[in-house]
Amino acid sequence: QLQASGGGLVQAGGSLRLSCAASGRTFTGYATEWFRQAPGKEREFVASFTGSSGSTYYTGSAKGRFTISRDNAKNTVYLQMNNLKAEDTAVYYCAADSYSSGSRNPKDMVYWGKGTQVTVSS
Repeated sequence: QLQASGGGLVQAGGSLRLSCAASGRTFTGYATEWFRQAPGKEREFVASFTGSSGSTYYTGSAKGRFTISRDNAKNTVYLQMNNLKAEDTAVYYCAADSYSSGSRNPKDMVYWGKGTQVTVSS
């Protein structure tokens, strides 16, 4: 089970840190990914932390502003979001990927956390 937290309301230019804690299992061998879904839009990839090499990947709009990290000892993955923009407003979901290299495709996720709302006011 994955539990995401850390969302909230923030002004444009502000920061939030999302957390995703795993219970009953570890992230070992899984890529862990963040997705988001804005109203009326499809769920989209944001960032991933691969299980194989610890590499990170970001969608274009997140590069330079967001940082994904993982603490295996705490079974927790984080998404540090800086310089937030109104277009970052969405429900953010964490997920564990069946591919340790990270597929970045929502259809390949085997575990999902409940979303956490991020609202950025302009």
